[in-house]
Amino acid sequence: MNSNAFEFALRGAKAEIEEGQGFAPKFDADGLIVCIAQEASTGEILMVAYMNAQALKLTLETGVAHYWSRSRNELWRKGDTSGQVQTVVEARTDCDQDAILLKIVAGGDGKACHTGRKSCFYRRIEIAGGVRLVMADK
Repeated sequence: MNSNAFEFALRGAKAEIEEGQGFAPKFDADGLIVCIAQEASTGEILMVAYMNAQALKLTLETGVAHYWSRSRNELWRKGDTSGQVQTVVEARTDCDQDAILLKIVAGGDGKACHTGRKSCFYRRIEIAGGVRLVMADK
């Protein structure tokens, strides 16, 4: 598909952004928007990544998650090297349209994290006796 198949709505008044039907994502100063990937069947949060306008358009057009790598400064389609393609079941935005939530089906072995874990959120922050990280129960 052509990534110019549609354009995002222009950001208007607060009421239109919060209650209207126009999709007008708010990208930050670097041209990025945060994206949460959630397993559609379980609700488990798998990862957080960033999208630029091109990644967001490609995701919406193809139904496969695309992200912007801040460390590599390049567009990437989740699963191209790992086989863990994320098929989008539903896409949502928050009230002020500055975050994206993708409900996905994880392909391959279903592990979203580059460390080989299912979720990037595998550690819990504990504050008793000082702040430290401990492995989560899962």
